[in-house]
Amino acid sequence: MFNDEIELGNLIETIEYGEVVKSMSWEKRLANQLNDNRSEFYQGAVAGLKPELTFEINDFEFNNEEYVRFNGKVYTIIRASKQGDMRELVCTAYVGSEV
Repeated sequence: MFNDEIELGNLIETIEYGEVVKSMSWEKRLANQLNDNRSEFYQGAVAGLKPELTFEINDFEFNNEEYVRFNGKVYTIIRASKQGDMRELVCTAYVGSEV
């Protein structure tokens, strides 16, 4: 049973009238927000990353998306590990202007 609704997304670049136009493509998914894994967060900090949230979704629903939108905020997926038939998405705050 999933308790949270997230959106998974990718940055799409198209050419319109000779100009590159960037936009986001979002797909809704049901997920569970997991409790902080202190080991994961410590390892991320050592690597220069700042993991903030972890979500669990069905593995078959993950298509190598790069971003998660949750509660109006965008996050970058920094790790997507397969755990049986589930996928854990470790996310950090998005830094950029294209979303």
